[in-house]
Amino acid sequence: MKESIKVALLGMGNVGIGVWEILDRHYHRISRCVGAPIEIKKVLVRDIYKNRKVSVPTDILTTSFDDIVNDPEIQIVVELIGGLNPAYEYIKKSIQNKKCVVTANKAVISHYGRELMDLARYNGVELRFEGSVGGGIPIINTLNNSLAANEIDAIVGIINGTTNYILTQMTKWGKDFNTALKMAQEMGYAEADPSSDVDGEDAAFKLSILAFIAFGVQVSPQDIPREGITRISDKDIQYAAQLGYTIKLLATAKKYNGKLDIHVHPALVHNNHPLAAVNDEFNALFIKGDAIGEFMMYGKGAGTLPTGSAVMGDIMDIAAAMPNAFSNRLNRLNGFDETSEKLQINGEGSGEYYIRLEVADRPGVLGKISTVLGNYGVSIASVVQHGRGENVVPLILITHRVERNLLNQALEEIRKFDVVDEIASILRVESFSG
Repeated sequence: MKESIKVALLGMGNVGIGVWEILDRHYHRISRCVGAPIEIKKVLVRDIYKNRKVSVPTDILTTSFDDIVNDPEIQIVVELIGGLNPAYEYIKKSIQNKKCVVTANKAVISHYGRELMDLARYNGVELRFEGSVGGGIPIINTLNNSLAANEIDAIVGIINGTTNYILTQMTKWGKDFNTALKMAQEMGYAEADPSSDVDGEDAAFKLSILAFIAFGVQVSPQDIPREGITRISDKDIQYAAQLGYTIKLLATAKKYNGKLDIHVHPALVHNNHPLAAVNDEFNALFIKGDAIGEFMMYGKGAGTLPTGSAVMGDIMDIAAAMPNAFSNRLNRLNGFDETSEKLQINGEGSGEYYIRLEVADRPGVLGKISTVLGNYGVSIASVVQHGRGENVVPLILITHRVERNLLNQALEEIRKFDVVDEIASILRVESFSG
Protein backbone atom coordinates (compact mmCIF):
# COMPACT_ATOMS: atom_id res chain seq x y z
CA MET A 1 0.00 0.00 0.00
CA LYS A 2 1.21 3.53 -0.78
CA GLU A 3 2.26 6.05 1.82
CA SER A 4 -0.58 8.02 3.34
CA ILE A 5 -2.14 10.90 1.40
CA LYS A 6 -1.89 14.04 3.54
CA VAL A 7 -5.00 16.22 3.66
CA ALA A 8 -5.80 19.55 5.33
CA LEU A 9 -9.28 20.73 6.27
CA LEU A 10 -10.09 24.43 6.23
CA GLY A 11 -12.93 24.71 8.73
CA MET A 12 -14.54 22.29 11.17
CA GLY A 13 -18.19 23.20 10.88
CA ASN A 14 -21.01 20.82 9.99
CA VAL A 15 -19.48 19.60 6.72
CA GLY A 16 -16.00 19.32 8.21
CA ILE A 17 -17.45 17.21 11.01
CA GLY A 18 -19.16 15.03 8.40
CA VAL A 19 -15.88 14.46 6.55
CA TRP A 20 -14.09 13.62 9.81
CA GLU A 21 -16.81 11.18 10.90
CA ILE A 22 -16.96 9.39 7.54
CA LEU A 23 -13.17 9.01 7.34
CA ASP A 24 -13.03 7.80 10.95
CA ARG A 25 -15.94 5.37 10.51
CA HIS A 26 -14.78 3.88 7.19
CA TYR A 27 -11.01 4.39 7.40
CA HIS A 28 -10.04 0.86 6.32
CA ARG A 29 -12.61 0.66 3.53
CA ILE A 30 -11.53 4.05 2.19
CA SER A 31 -7.86 3.04 2.36
CA ARG A 32 -8.61 -0.11 0.34
CA CYS A 33 -10.58 1.82 -2.26
CA VAL A 34 -7.91 4.48 -2.66
CA GLY A 35 -4.92 2.16 -2.34
CA ALA A 36 -3.41 4.34 0.39
CA PRO A 37 -4.43 5.65 3.80
CA ILE A 38 -5.85 9.18 3.93
CA GLU A 39 -4.50 11.20 6.83
CA ILE A 40 -5.86 14.57 7.97
CA LYS A 41 -2.64 16.32 8.91
CA LYS A 42 -3.94 19.82 9.67
CA VAL A 43 -7.29 21.47 10.42
CA LEU A 44 -7.68 25.25 10.17
CA VAL A 45 -9.99 26.64 12.86
CA ARG A 46 -10.69 29.99 14.50
CA ASP A 47 -10.47 28.66 18.06
CA ILE A 48 -8.26 25.69 18.88
CA TYR A 49 -9.90 25.13 22.27
CA LYS A 50 -13.53 25.21 21.21
CA ASN A 51 -15.67 22.20 22.14
CA ARG A 52 -16.55 20.19 19.04
CA LYS A 53 -18.91 17.34 18.20
CA VAL A 54 -15.94 15.20 17.21
CA SER A 55 -12.66 14.61 18.99
CA VAL A 56 -9.91 16.26 16.94
CA PRO A 57 -6.36 16.08 18.33
CA THR A 58 -5.23 19.57 19.36
CA ASP A 59 -1.80 19.10 17.79
CA ILE A 60 -3.27 19.07 14.26
CA LEU A 61 -5.37 22.19 14.82
CA THR A 62 -4.05 25.53 13.60
CA THR A 63 -5.28 29.09 13.27
CA SER A 64 -2.78 29.92 10.50
CA PHE A 65 -3.40 29.09 6.84
CA ASP A 66 0.36 29.41 6.25
CA ASP A 67 0.88 26.23 8.29
CA ILE A 68 -1.09 24.43 5.58
CA VAL A 69 -0.18 26.12 2.32
CA ASN A 70 3.56 26.02 3.10
CA ASP A 71 3.59 22.38 4.19
CA PRO A 72 5.04 20.33 1.29
CA GLU A 73 3.57 17.09 2.66
CA ILE A 74 -0.05 18.28 2.33
CA GLN A 75 -1.32 17.24 -1.08
CA ILE A 76 -5.05 17.98 -0.84
CA VAL A 77 -6.64 21.07 0.72
CA VAL A 78 -10.33 20.75 1.57
CA GLU A 79 -12.02 24.17 1.85
CA LEU A 80 -15.12 24.07 4.04
CA ILE A 81 -15.22 27.64 5.36
CA GLY A 82 -17.97 28.94 3.08
CA GLY A 83 -18.51 32.46 1.76
CA LEU A 84 -16.38 34.28 -0.81
CA ASN A 85 -13.49 35.50 1.31
CA PRO A 86 -11.07 34.36 2.58
CA ALA A 87 -12.15 31.06 0.99
CA TYR A 88 -11.41 32.23 -2.57
CA GLU A 89 -7.90 33.41 -1.62
CA TYR A 90 -7.19 30.18 0.24
CA ILE A 91 -8.29 28.06 -2.72
CA LYS A 92 -6.27 30.15 -5.17
CA LYS A 93 -3.10 30.07 -3.06
CA SER A 94 -3.43 26.31 -2.53
CA ILE A 95 -3.64 25.71 -6.26
CA GLN A 96 -0.69 28.02 -6.94
CA ASN A 97 1.26 25.95 -4.43
CA LYS A 98 0.51 22.80 -6.46
CA LYS A 99 -2.05 21.39 -4.05
CA CYS A 100 -5.27 19.76 -5.20
CA VAL A 101 -8.40 21.39 -3.80
CA VAL A 102 -11.80 20.00 -2.81
CA THR A 103 -14.52 22.46 -1.85
CA ALA A 104 -18.24 22.55 -1.14
CA ASN A 105 -18.31 26.33 -1.59
CA LYS A 106 -21.10 27.29 -3.99
CA ALA A 107 -20.38 31.03 -3.71
CA VAL A 108 -16.74 30.71 -4.77
CA ILE A 109 -17.36 28.24 -7.59
CA SER A 110 -20.34 30.18 -9.00
CA HIS A 111 -18.26 33.38 -9.12
CA TYR A 112 -14.76 32.09 -9.90
CA GLY A 113 -15.19 28.53 -11.18
CA ARG A 114 -13.73 29.05 -14.65
CA GLU A 115 -10.76 31.06 -13.35
CA LEU A 116 -9.93 28.49 -10.68
CA MET A 117 -10.32 25.51 -13.01
CA ASP A 118 -8.01 27.16 -15.55
CA LEU A 119 -5.54 27.86 -12.74
CA ALA A 120 -5.73 24.25 -11.56
CA ARG A 121 -5.17 22.98 -15.10
CA TYR A 122 -2.14 25.29 -15.50
CA ASN A 123 -0.65 24.02 -12.24
CA GLY A 124 -1.38 20.37 -13.01
CA VAL A 125 -3.66 19.81 -10.02
CA GLU A 126 -7.33 19.01 -9.47
CA LEU A 127 -10.19 21.23 -8.31
CA ARG A 128 -13.30 19.32 -7.24
CA PHE A 129 -16.61 20.71 -5.97
CA GLU A 130 -19.21 17.93 -5.90
CA GLY A 131 -20.50 19.07 -2.50
CA SER A 132 -21.34 22.57 -3.79
CA VAL A 133 -24.61 21.42 -5.39
CA GLY A 134 -27.08 18.81 -4.23
CA GLY A 135 -25.38 17.65 -1.03
CA GLY A 136 -24.94 13.89 -1.29
CA ILE A 137 -26.39 13.60 -4.80
CA PRO A 138 -23.52 13.09 -7.31
CA ILE A 139 -24.81 15.75 -9.70
CA ILE A 140 -21.49 17.29 -10.75
CA ASN A 141 -19.76 13.96 -11.36
CA THR A 142 -22.73 12.68 -13.35
CA LEU A 143 -22.83 15.72 -15.61
CA ASN A 144 -19.08 16.05 -15.88
CA ASN A 145 -18.20 12.41 -16.52
CA SER A 146 -21.06 9.93 -16.88
CA LEU A 147 -22.97 12.23 -19.27
CA ALA A 148 -19.92 13.76 -20.96
CA ALA A 149 -20.96 12.20 -24.30
CA ASN A 150 -24.36 13.93 -24.19
CA GLU A 151 -25.38 17.34 -25.37
CA ILE A 152 -27.48 18.60 -22.47
CA ASP A 153 -30.68 20.31 -23.55
CA ALA A 154 -32.22 21.09 -20.17
CA ILE A 155 -31.65 20.90 -16.44
CA VAL A 156 -34.54 21.62 -14.09
CA GLY A 157 -34.16 21.04 -10.40
CA ILE A 158 -35.20 21.46 -6.82
CA ILE A 159 -31.78 22.37 -5.42
CA ASN A 160 -32.60 24.15 -2.18
CA GLY A 161 -33.77 21.87 0.62
CA THR A 162 -34.89 24.70 2.92
CA THR A 163 -37.46 26.12 0.51
CA ASN A 164 -38.63 22.67 -0.48
CA TYR A 165 -39.22 21.80 3.17
CA ILE A 166 -41.18 25.04 3.70
CA LEU A 167 -43.32 24.50 0.59
CA THR A 168 -43.98 20.90 1.65
CA GLN A 169 -45.26 22.07 5.04
CA MET A 170 -47.48 24.65 3.35
CA THR A 171 -48.79 22.21 0.73
CA LYS A 172 -49.26 18.97 2.70
CA TRP A 173 -50.07 20.32 6.15
CA GLY A 174 -51.58 23.75 5.49
CA LYS A 175 -48.94 25.69 7.41
CA ASP A 176 -48.51 29.39 6.67
CA PHE A 177 -45.12 30.61 5.44
CA ASN A 178 -43.90 32.01 8.78
CA THR A 179 -44.82 28.86 10.70
CA ALA A 180 -43.17 26.62 8.10
CA LEU A 181 -40.04 28.78 8.14
CA LYS A 182 -39.82 28.56 11.93
CA MET A 183 -40.14 24.78 11.69
CA ALA A 184 -37.32 24.70 9.12
CA GLN A 185 -35.13 26.71 11.48
CA GLU A 186 -35.91 24.41 14.40
CA MET A 187 -35.00 21.39 12.24
CA GLY A 188 -31.70 23.00 11.28
CA TYR A 189 -32.64 23.33 7.60
CA ALA A 190 -32.81 27.14 7.66
CA GLU A 191 -30.35 29.65 9.09
CA ALA A 192 -31.31 32.34 11.60
CA ASP A 193 -31.18 34.69 8.58
CA PRO A 194 -32.92 32.59 5.91
CA SER A 195 -32.90 35.24 3.18
CA SER A 196 -30.37 33.51 0.90
CA ASP A 197 -32.62 30.44 0.78
CA VAL A 198 -36.12 31.94 0.68
CA ASP A 199 -35.14 34.73 -1.75
CA GLY A 200 -33.66 32.24 -4.24
CA GLU A 201 -30.03 33.38 -3.94
CA ASP A 202 -28.72 29.97 -2.83
CA ALA A 203 -30.43 28.27 -5.78
CA ALA A 204 -28.99 30.88 -8.17
CA PHE A 205 -25.45 30.11 -6.91
CA LYS A 206 -26.00 26.41 -7.56
CA LEU A 207 -27.67 26.96 -10.94
CA SER A 208 -24.68 29.04 -12.02
CA ILE A 209 -22.43 26.05 -11.30
CA LEU A 210 -24.73 23.62 -13.09
CA ALA A 211 -24.87 25.86 -16.17
CA PHE A 212 -21.07 25.96 -16.21
CA ILE A 213 -20.82 22.18 -16.11
CA ALA A 214 -23.75 21.40 -18.42
CA PHE A 215 -23.36 24.14 -21.03
CA GLY A 216 -19.80 25.46 -20.66
CA VAL A 217 -20.84 29.04 -19.86
CA GLN A 218 -20.26 30.87 -16.60
CA VAL A 219 -23.24 33.03 -15.71
CA SER A 220 -22.81 35.21 -12.65
CA PRO A 221 -25.45 34.42 -10.01
CA GLN A 222 -26.32 38.12 -9.99
CA ASP A 223 -27.27 37.87 -13.69
CA ILE A 224 -29.71 35.00 -13.14
CA PRO A 225 -33.32 36.24 -12.79
CA ARG A 226 -34.67 34.91 -9.54
CA GLU A 227 -37.69 35.06 -7.31
CA GLY A 228 -38.05 33.37 -3.96
CA ILE A 229 -41.03 31.87 -2.16
CA THR A 230 -41.95 34.64 0.27
CA ARG A 231 -44.95 35.71 -1.82
CA ILE A 232 -46.44 32.22 -2.21
CA SER A 233 -49.83 32.21 -0.49
CA ASP A 234 -52.07 29.42 0.72
CA LYS A 235 -54.56 30.51 -1.96
CA ASP A 236 -52.04 29.87 -4.75
CA ILE A 237 -51.21 26.46 -3.28
CA GLN A 238 -54.92 25.57 -3.11
CA TYR A 239 -55.72 26.80 -6.62
CA ALA A 240 -52.67 25.00 -8.03
CA ALA A 241 -53.84 21.78 -6.37
CA GLN A 242 -57.31 22.18 -7.88
CA LEU A 243 -55.69 22.49 -11.30
CA GLY A 244 -53.55 19.38 -10.72
CA TYR A 245 -50.27 21.12 -9.86
CA THR A 246 -47.82 21.46 -6.97
CA ILE A 247 -45.75 24.61 -6.42
CA LYS A 248 -41.98 24.11 -6.24
CA LEU A 249 -39.00 26.48 -6.35
CA LEU A 250 -37.25 25.43 -9.54
CA ALA A 251 -33.80 26.25 -10.89
CA THR A 252 -34.05 26.01 -14.66
CA ALA A 253 -31.57 26.15 -17.55
CA LYS A 254 -32.79 25.23 -21.04
CA LYS A 255 -30.96 25.57 -24.32
CA TYR A 256 -32.63 26.14 -27.68
CA ASN A 257 -31.83 28.02 -30.90
CA GLY A 258 -28.52 29.28 -29.56
CA LYS A 259 -30.11 30.74 -26.42
CA LEU A 260 -29.94 29.67 -22.81
CA ASP A 261 -32.99 30.40 -20.68
CA ILE A 262 -31.77 30.42 -17.09
CA HIS A 263 -33.72 31.47 -14.00
CA VAL A 264 -34.88 30.56 -10.48
CA HIS A 265 -38.63 30.88 -9.89
CA PRO A 266 -41.52 29.27 -8.05
CA ALA A 267 -43.40 27.21 -10.59
CA LEU A 268 -46.42 24.97 -10.96
CA VAL A 269 -45.30 21.39 -11.58
CA HIS A 270 -47.96 19.00 -12.84
CA ASN A 271 -48.67 16.24 -10.35
CA ASN A 272 -47.86 13.54 -12.92
CA HIS A 273 -44.22 14.69 -13.05
CA PRO A 274 -41.83 13.10 -10.51
CA LEU A 275 -40.50 16.49 -9.35
CA ALA A 276 -43.94 17.22 -7.88
CA ALA A 277 -43.43 14.34 -5.43
CA VAL A 278 -40.05 15.57 -4.11
CA ASN A 279 -40.84 16.68 -0.57
CA ASP A 280 -39.27 17.98 2.64
CA GLU A 281 -35.51 18.69 2.56
CA PHE A 282 -34.89 16.44 -0.46
CA ASN A 283 -33.43 17.72 -3.73
CA ALA A 284 -33.87 16.41 -7.26
CA LEU A 285 -32.46 17.26 -10.66
CA PHE A 286 -34.26 16.50 -13.91
CA ILE A 287 -31.87 16.29 -16.86
CA LYS A 288 -32.58 16.00 -20.58
CA GLY A 289 -29.74 14.90 -22.88
CA ASP A 290 -29.71 14.08 -26.57
CA ALA A 291 -28.48 10.52 -25.96
CA ILE A 292 -29.70 9.63 -22.46
CA GLY A 293 -33.15 11.20 -22.91
CA GLU A 294 -34.85 12.18 -19.66
CA PHE A 295 -33.84 11.06 -16.21
CA MET A 296 -33.87 12.36 -12.64
CA MET A 297 -31.50 12.23 -9.66
CA TYR A 298 -32.94 12.40 -6.15
CA GLY A 299 -31.61 12.54 -2.61
CA LYS A 300 -30.79 14.66 0.41
CA GLY A 301 -29.49 18.00 -0.76
CA ALA A 302 -27.78 19.15 2.42
CA GLY A 303 -26.66 18.07 5.85
CA THR A 304 -23.54 17.05 7.70
CA LEU A 305 -23.19 13.50 6.37
CA PRO A 306 -24.69 13.83 2.85
CA THR A 307 -22.44 16.79 1.95
CA GLY A 308 -19.55 15.19 3.83
CA SER A 309 -20.05 12.11 1.66
CA ALA A 310 -19.77 14.20 -1.52
CA VAL A 311 -16.60 15.90 -0.26
CA MET A 312 -15.09 12.58 0.82
CA GLY A 313 -15.86 11.14 -2.62
CA ASP A 314 -13.88 13.95 -4.26
CA ILE A 315 -10.96 13.43 -1.88
CA MET A 316 -10.91 9.70 -2.63
CA ASP A 317 -11.09 10.24 -6.38
CA ILE A 318 -8.10 12.57 -6.31
CA ALA A 319 -6.14 10.39 -3.88
CA ALA A 320 -6.71 7.25 -5.97
CA ALA A 321 -5.13 8.93 -9.01
CA MET A 322 -1.98 10.08 -7.24
CA PRO A 323 0.82 10.33 -8.23
CA ASN A 324 -0.59 10.48 -11.79
CA ALA A 325 -0.79 13.85 -13.51
CA PHE A 326 -4.16 15.54 -13.70
CA SER A 327 -3.56 17.99 -16.55
CA ASN A 328 -4.87 15.64 -19.25
CA ARG A 329 -7.80 14.31 -17.26
CA LEU A 330 -10.88 13.87 -19.42
CA ASN A 331 -14.23 15.32 -18.44
CA ARG A 332 -17.16 17.21 -19.88
CA LEU A 333 -15.47 20.61 -19.69
CA ASN A 334 -12.66 19.43 -21.99
CA GLY A 335 -15.25 18.77 -24.69
CA PHE A 336 -16.68 22.28 -25.03
CA ASP A 337 -15.70 24.32 -28.07
CA GLU A 338 -16.24 27.92 -29.11
CA THR A 339 -19.97 27.33 -29.72
CA SER A 340 -20.61 27.26 -25.97
CA GLU A 341 -19.19 30.77 -25.71
CA LYS A 342 -21.72 31.98 -28.28
CA LEU A 343 -24.76 30.90 -26.28
CA GLN A 344 -26.97 33.93 -25.73
CA ILE A 345 -28.00 34.21 -22.09
CA ASN A 346 -31.72 34.80 -22.27
CA GLY A 347 -32.69 35.08 -18.62
CA GLU A 348 -36.28 34.05 -18.04
CA GLY A 349 -37.16 34.00 -21.75
CA SER A 350 -40.54 32.51 -22.51
CA GLY A 351 -42.87 30.13 -20.72
CA GLU A 352 -46.39 29.28 -19.67
CA TYR A 353 -47.79 31.22 -16.71
CA TYR A 354 -50.33 31.01 -13.92
CA ILE A 355 -51.82 34.42 -13.15
CA ARG A 356 -54.13 35.15 -10.24
CA LEU A 357 -56.02 38.43 -10.40
CA GLU A 358 -58.48 39.83 -7.90
CA VAL A 359 -61.20 41.46 -10.02
CA ALA A 360 -64.63 43.03 -9.70
CA ASP A 361 -67.42 40.48 -10.13
CA ARG A 362 -69.03 42.18 -13.14
CA PRO A 363 -70.00 41.09 -16.64
CA GLY A 364 -67.40 41.78 -19.31
CA VAL A 365 -64.33 41.79 -17.04
CA LEU A 366 -62.84 38.63 -18.52
CA GLY A 367 -63.47 39.88 -22.04
CA LYS A 368 -61.70 43.16 -21.33
CA ILE A 369 -58.68 41.39 -19.86
CA SER A 370 -58.57 38.83 -22.68
CA THR A 371 -58.56 41.60 -25.28
CA VAL A 372 -55.49 43.25 -23.78
CA LEU A 373 -53.67 39.94 -23.45
CA GLY A 374 -54.48 39.16 -27.07
CA ASN A 375 -53.09 42.52 -28.17
CA TYR A 376 -49.73 41.44 -26.78
CA GLY A 377 -49.87 37.95 -28.25
CA VAL A 378 -50.75 36.27 -24.96
CA SER A 379 -53.00 33.26 -25.55
CA ILE A 380 -55.09 31.86 -22.69
CA ALA A 381 -55.03 28.09 -22.20
CA SER A 382 -57.56 27.91 -19.36
CA VAL A 383 -59.64 30.14 -17.08
CA VAL A 384 -61.06 29.48 -13.61
CA GLN A 385 -63.17 32.02 -11.74
CA HIS A 386 -64.15 31.54 -8.10
CA GLY A 387 -66.85 33.24 -6.07
CA ARG A 388 -70.27 34.59 -6.80
CA GLY A 389 -72.06 37.60 -5.35
CA GLU A 390 -68.87 39.07 -3.86
CA ASN A 391 -67.48 42.46 -4.79
CA VAL A 392 -64.02 41.09 -5.60
CA VAL A 393 -63.34 37.54 -6.79
CA PRO A 394 -60.22 35.62 -7.86
CA LEU A 395 -59.70 35.07 -11.58
CA ILE A 396 -57.15 32.37 -12.48
CA LEU A 397 -55.57 32.32 -15.94
CA ILE A 398 -53.15 29.79 -17.41
CA THR A 399 -51.40 31.05 -20.54
CA HIS A 400 -49.83 29.28 -23.47
CA ARG A 401 -46.12 29.91 -24.02
CA VAL A 402 -45.32 33.61 -24.18
CA GLU A 403 -42.28 35.86 -23.85
CA ARG A 404 -42.17 37.17 -20.28
CA ASN A 405 -41.53 40.76 -21.38
CA LEU A 406 -44.72 40.74 -23.50
CA LEU A 407 -46.70 39.32 -20.59
CA ASN A 408 -45.31 42.03 -18.31
CA GLN A 409 -46.38 44.74 -20.74
CA ALA A 410 -49.89 43.32 -20.98
CA LEU A 411 -50.24 42.99 -17.22
CA GLU A 412 -48.99 46.54 -16.68
CA GLU A 413 -51.87 47.76 -18.83
CA ILE A 414 -54.37 45.45 -17.11
CA ARG A 415 -53.16 46.63 -13.69
CA LYS A 416 -54.60 50.10 -14.44
CA PHE A 417 -58.18 48.84 -14.96
CA ASP A 418 -60.60 49.98 -12.29
CA VAL A 419 -62.12 46.49 -12.32
CA VAL A 420 -58.78 44.94 -11.32
CA ASP A 421 -58.15 45.15 -7.59
CA GLU A 422 -54.69 43.56 -7.84
CA ILE A 423 -52.53 41.14 -9.77
CA ALA A 424 -51.91 38.86 -6.82
CA SER A 425 -49.62 36.20 -8.33
CA ILE A 426 -47.61 35.44 -11.44
CA LEU A 427 -46.04 31.96 -11.38
CA ARG A 428 -44.45 29.92 -14.12
CA VAL A 429 -46.06 26.68 -15.23
CA GLU A 430 -43.15 24.35 -15.86
CA SER A 431 -43.17 22.65 -19.25
CA PHE A 432 -40.54 19.93 -19.43
CA SER A 433 -40.83 19.57 -23.20
CA GLY A 434 -39.00 22.77 -24.10
